[in-house]
Amino acid sequence: MRDPQRDPNYLLVPLPRSQVIMFEVEQKYPIDNAGAIEAKLIEAGFRATGTETHRDTYYNHPCRDFAQSKEALRVRRINGTPRITYKGSKLPGTIKARRELEWELGPGDASGENTEELLRHLGFRRVAEVGKTRNVFQASGDVASNDLTVFSVVIDEVDEVGRFAEIECIAEKEADIELAREKIEALADQLGLHQTESRSYLTMLLEIRTAAQRSNAARDSAGQ
Repeated sequence: MRDPQRDPNYLLVPLPRSQVIMFEVEQKYPIDNAGAIEAKLIEAGFRATGTETHRDTYYNHPCRDFAQSKEALRVRRINGTPRITYKGSKLPGTIKARRELEWELGPGDASGENTEELLRHLGFRRVAEVGKTRNVFQASGDVASNDLTVFSVVIDEVDEVGRFAEIECIAEKEADIELAREKIEALADQLGLHQTESRSYLTMLLEIRTAAQRSNAARDSAGQ
């Protein structure tokens, strides 16, 4: 029997029959001028598909630290509609790639509260909530490869963190990961995106909050 404490790729949730394990391949870039990037995307053959509001609540495993294993478990609400996502440990390579499981929780749990209550009863600890506004751009058929299920770019305005562009491919097979990485690098060059950010939004948010707490504590100590 596989030990969830020792095996970082142990699945935390049962896999529905309709759910396929995909490989998420993505790279994010800090940006200043979102409008310029969006104009380049349209010129490159992408189309704007809408604006989303995300509220992502992250949980940590009761028996191992996801910050160390580089996994993630979250309940994401997109415009209020909840879904649960598990991301496995990062695979080797300069551009982040890892297995991903995700599905919507409705209609049986239309608010996501039942799932979060279950996680709490199982010992999962709430870490933080990350909020953002996301503008989504989808590749046209001429831009996307048949080997990649999704090829998209998003412009994120992340609460307390900043503004980023993220290029993402979803590969159905592990053999397609290198193709996805090549397409991400090529598009980043085309968009003039060269400074990368490897940290997750959750990690950046926690680091910012920790630094603020230390600064406030130092200021309070100096005032005594």
